[in-house]
Parts: sequence; C-alpha cells; structure tokens
Amino acid sequence: MTILALFPPWVLIYLVSGKRGLRDGWPLAVIASLAYIAGQLPTAVFLGPYLPDIFGALLCFAALLLLPRVWRPKTVLGFGGRELDQAEIGGIAGAGGTPAAGTRQAVRGLLPFLVMVAVVTAWTGPWSSLPKYIPYEPAVEAVGSLTHKAVKVSWSFAPWVAGTAILVCWILVVAFLRPGRTQLRDTFRTIGRQMWGAFLVGPIVFGLADVFNYSGMANSLANGFAKAGTGFVVLSALIGWIGIALSGSNTSTNAVFGGFQLSVARILGAPLLLFPSLNSVGAEVGKAIASQTASVGVSTSKYVRQEGTVIRYNLPGSLAYLVIVVAIGCLYYFWFPGAMRP
Repeated sequence: MTILALFPPWVLIYLVSGKRGLRDGWPLAVIASLAYIAGQLPTAVFLGPYLPDIFGALLCFAALLLLPRVWRPKTVLGFGGRELDQAEIGGIAGAGGTPAAGTRQAVRGLLPFLVMVAVVTAWTGPWSSLPKYIPYEPAVEAVGSLTHKAVKVSWSFAPWVAGTAILVCWILVVAFLRPGRTQLRDTFRTIGRQMWGAFLVGPIVFGLADVFNYSGMANSLANGFAKAGTGFVVLSALIGWIGIALSGSNTSTNAVFGGFQLSVARILGAPLLLFPSLNSVGAEVGKAIASQTASVGVSTSKYVRQEGTVIRYNLPGSLAYLVIVVAIGCLYYFWFPGAMRP
C-alpha cells in the first residue's frame, strides 16, 4: 500500500486539470504523496492497522496547507484545466470569511479526527490491554478438511475492540460540539434513509464469511485454486478486487477470503503473508468501483441513484491499479519471498 500511495495525488491532479496540471503542479503531487506516506507507514508499523490512513491524510493535509508559503503554481487551474481569474481565486480563498472565522471552522472540522486519533491510539496501541479482553470464547473441535487432523475453532467475544473506541470518540465529539436534539434527530434520520442498505451488508457478509470458513468451503475452494500453481499470484489480487466490488468493504472481503488465501499459500508453499496481503490490497484498489462505496460517496451530490455513472468512470483507473498490484505481488513471489514470511 505504501508504494501505491505514491500515485493518487498525480492521478487526482490529472483528472482535475489534465496534462497541464501535472506539468505545472508536480511539486504539489510530490509533497502530497510523500507526506501521506510519512504519516501512514510509521503508524502501520508501530501503532497497528487502525489509523495509518487517518495519520497519512492529516499529515498530507497539513503539508498542502503549508506548501503555498514556499511555492505556488504559475497559473491556478480549475476543473478541466481552465485557468481561474483573480476574482475566482479570491472567492475560493475568502470562502471561509475572516481569518478568525476560518480558523474556528477549521478547528471544528478537524476536531472529530483529532479526537479519534487520540482515543484510538490510546485505546488500541501496543501498550493497551483493552482489545485483548475476552470474557467469553466458545469453541468447537473438528477435523480439518485439508489436513485431516483435529482442529479447534473458537469465536472471541471482545467488547473493547477498536469499534467501541470509535463509539467513544463519537460521544466525546457530540459532547464538545453540543448539537441540538433536532439536529441529531435529522442527522440520524438522513443517515438511516441513505445508508440502510449498507447497514445490512455488514451482518450478512460476516455471517456468510463464518459459514464459508467454518464449514470447510474455504478450504475446499483453496484446494481447487491451488491447482493454478504459481499463476495464483495473479488471481489472488483479482479475488480481493472482485470481493470488494460485491461487498463494498475491505474488512468484509478479508473476512470472507482471507482464510482462503492463507490456505492456498500453505498448499503451494508460498510466503504465508503474500496472498492475504494481495487480497487486502486488491480490495483496496477495487474500492472505487464498489457499489457501497459509490453509494456513500454520492449521497450528498447530484449523482444519488446514479452510482453506475461513477463506477464506470472509476473502472479504468481501478484496473490500472490492479495491474500494478499484481506486478508487485509477482515481484515479492519470485524475487523477495522472504520479505512476506512471518
């Protein structure tokens, strides 16, 4: 993911302002991509999987705010590569009103992210035992469908995982911002109307994942796909890409196919971390064409109920990213397998 994080700023600049935007605005793309990685990579390595993208985005945002103090493009381009005149530039710059008002708006806008960073870091960091608290862990014993040896499968009820931390963040933000009852009621009503379908996806997909994995279907499928041999390194990322197109969630895709990918790696003697990683990264680059993601993204735009238009627009870029992921997977599989072993 760190390598792929280099590309989005370049792609976004090109989509907004074309080749001319890239020619004039390349320093912005360089600073944005490097700042994002500077926040994402150490967070993933030292703090865990919950906040890398948040830290990366916040550091990228800060770097782009500071960049105009030392560099500005010769011409400011709008959508389609159209040059903006001084009146338009002034209107954008003054959209927040006075500097003091703009600062207050920025603080209120960033507050939920700052609270989330503080709470989730303290809650889920290596020093915290909260996510490890498991008061109830039912288990069953069975015979493995691949090894034919006795296995034990358990389900851990962990009430203080990262999701609970997010709920605490929401409570703290609400307590600080103090929205009125009417505003809260209208917000929940709007969210329910726009997101009811997405709310159903979670329990349905995770229920499917449990049945798929615990019934032996995942192992049976792994046994069949393993016959592809080394060619599975191409299929691995593609399966993650298709999985997120169906479920809309990287987490759901990993829940369904993560164990299956690990089983294939064991059968083929491949690096154990490679195929599950490709599944996750393949899902990440496929998020742009996921119906659930598109539905959420257009919920406040004129494209509500026109998600197909957005998905068709994103499809070529998503496929290009998928090719890059497959190439990186081949690189690790054939030349650096040791880097993907636990």
